[in-house]
Amino acid sequence: MTAFFNFAKEIITYFLNGFLFIIQGIYNGILRIFNIPGYVNIFKEWGPDFSFGAWLLSILLVILMIAVIAGIIYLIIWLIRRSIRRRRAFVSQDELLAEVAALNREVMKAKLDRDKILAMKLSEIGPGGTINLDDENGEGSGTGQLKEGESRFMKLSKVDQEMLSYVPEEYENSITLEELCTRFRNFNCSQMRLFYEEKVIRLFIAGMGCTRLLILQGISGTGKTSLPYSFGKFVHQDAEIASVQPSWRDRSELFGYFNEFTKRFNETELLKTLYTATYTDDVYLVILDEMNIARVEYYFAEMLSILEMPTREEWVIDLVPSGWPSDPKHIHDGRFRLPENVWYVGTANNDDSTFAISDKVYDRAIPISIDKKGIAFEAPYTQSVHLSYKHLESMFNEAKELYPVSQTSLDKIEELDNYVIEHFRLAFGNRIMKQMKEFVPCYVACGGTEVEGIDYILASKVFRKFESFNLSFIRDELDGLIGFLNQEFGYDTMSECIAYLGRLQKLF
Repeated sequence: MTAFFNFAKEIITYFLNGFLFIIQGIYNGILRIFNIPGYVNIFKEWGPDFSFGAWLLSILLVILMIAVIAGIIYLIIWLIRRSIRRRRAFVSQDELLAEVAALNREVMKAKLDRDKILAMKLSEIGPGGTINLDDENGEGSGTGQLKEGESRFMKLSKVDQEMLSYVPEEYENSITLEELCTRFRNFNCSQMRLFYEEKVIRLFIAGMGCTRLLILQGISGTGKTSLPYSFGKFVHQDAEIASVQPSWRDRSELFGYFNEFTKRFNETELLKTLYTATYTDDVYLVILDEMNIARVEYYFAEMLSILEMPTREEWVIDLVPSGWPSDPKHIHDGRFRLPENVWYVGTANNDDSTFAISDKVYDRAIPISIDKKGIAFEAPYTQSVHLSYKHLESMFNEAKELYPVSQTSLDKIEELDNYVIEHFRLAFGNRIMKQMKEFVPCYVACGGTEVEGIDYILASKVFRKFESFNLSFIRDELDGLIGFLNQEFGYDTMSECIAYLGRLQKLF
């Protein structure tokens, strides 16, 4: 063992001496660079032999050397300052987040204090008393406690009264999906001065045929919100726009909440729109504008689950614990069944101010990317349509019967699934296959082709999952996948998929 200890001592000393030599080398190098007497001795040695031109050149050389040294010092100082600024930016961001959290706590505390004060006033007034809510929360005048027989759902009960005189419109039940796409595109152009490619319109309409949730994503200013807004105008039923706020954390932001002190339900405009939709067969759209400025899986979690239910009879939300005789007509035992004629469209920007949308949300939706400004074109003046959701759904169902995904395509998709599992450990999943079988026929009925529909679903719902991988490790594998797509489906046939995979390769 003595030999080993001597060996260890010698090798560690040799290793540490290497670091010492490095430090000494840097130290000696700095001393040499700034050794003014050394430079003076060199000038004394060679200066007597200099001509006038040589002296000028030597002075220029010294100036150049000083500039190099100054540049190196400036670069070191710049890097240090940049590092300090970044650190300060991170600290400032943490401080801002802490301040926002503190402000949220103060707001919650203020709300609790307000409710306590309101409760005390109610106890002082006694049964049947009234309180002016203008002074309490700015929500307008109303009773502090409900009078006997008065509805706790003020807005929804008002809808019941208004719809007593409702007369349904005559619907155009002869229109086809392809005609619907053409007329909607021309309507946008001629009346709304909005310009969309035919493919975007087809994706939007076909997406409605396979899911109740669509996500329009892309850079700002490309018309993501305008598309569903104009569709509402097109079908004579203005879309309800719910501007998502960063503070949204639960479903009460969507529907409202029951105030235990006033015994009233504070309804949102979105809930009022949903309730109104139960009286008609019109097509309704709800726009969740900037939906990912808050966590979608927080405030929209219940809706994601409900819309996945196998039967529409299960599309039910609990608004209040129990039913009252004075409740609105379509609320039974405190529960409200969501209408079948409503589609939900979320718009999403991908920047530093937003959250990433999780796979849980993407898998249940049809994402549509709008990444470029529409090119202006001329279209004949086109009128809007009175469209029944029942006729729209019947066209979707007819398309699924007339244009099912061919067995040849299904076989190719199965081979692609096996290839992706083998090389990337990623499977399609039953939900995606179900959506593909529903989306592609509707896309074909809208004027597209089967391959285009399959191409879009694969790119937006399957290959999109590659973004969560370490792209540096799968970069070379993507070349093989592109080759496989060209071999199975035809060269450049799957243009959407190949373009997307090409963009992923460029990231690393």
